[in-house]
Amino acid sequence: MTGRLFLVPAPLDFGCSSETPLTQVLPDGTLRVAAQLTHWICENAKSLRAYLKRVDAHHPLSMPLQALTICELPRQVHKKGGHGGQFDARPLLAPALAGQDMGLASEAGMPAVADPGSSVVRAAHDLGIQVIPLVGPVSILLSLAASGLNGQNFAFVGYLPQDPGERTARIRTLEALALKSGQTQLFIETPYRNAALWQGLLQTLQPATRLAIASGLTLEHANCLSHSAKAWRGMPPPLSNSTPAVFSIGR
Repeated sequence: MTGRLFLVPAPLDFGCSSETPLTQVLPDGTLRVAAQLTHWICENAKSLRAYLKRVDAHHPLSMPLQALTICELPRQVHKKGGHGGQFDARPLLAPALAGQDMGLASEAGMPAVADPGSSVVRAAHDLGIQVIPLVGPVSILLSLAASGLNGQNFAFVGYLPQDPGERTARIRTLEALALKSGQTQLFIETPYRNAALWQGLLQTLQPATRLAIASGLTLEHANCLSHSAKAWRGMPPPLSNSTPAVFSIGR
């Protein structure tokens, strides 16, 4: 009998100075499944072991951490997402074909959503392996819900260019799309570049365009704010360069 592929969400506190108790952000059912899985695919084995060590405090793992079978996705999949079809993830799913349930996890949030893993999920479908997404935090949806922007029509566009000129052009393109179609545009940045993106947005957006920022989601110091670009220009920066954030623009 073929095993199943479970998409296991992780807490959103990866790389943060504080941790959120797992039971506040992950239901007991998700933790129970994670504790029973012995074969994993992930971004980073060290990060996964740290997460499973936290799970073990609530539900004992079915075997010691050192005995788990953990396969890391290649680095090029981290960078490009693996959704273009160039990476063949089928060999990673050999344990499932042999009858073992498997887990797919990213470092934070839901795997394959704004994170690597889509190539593994696609391969599982092609091989006839049942795919089961488990319940847990998804930063994009949490930030959208808290933004006050259009939640019926939205797009997540990933990272904006690092080059200032290219970033400005991209912001203008996304703003024009948001204002014309009403489609909310969501994007993220590596925390240490938050300030640069913040300045680029304030310098580029039209005064009436609405900008929402959600940072530290699920953490004790979580902050969700939404104002016009004109209003933001009279406020101090709401971000630190150490906390993950999701940016949204719309009308």
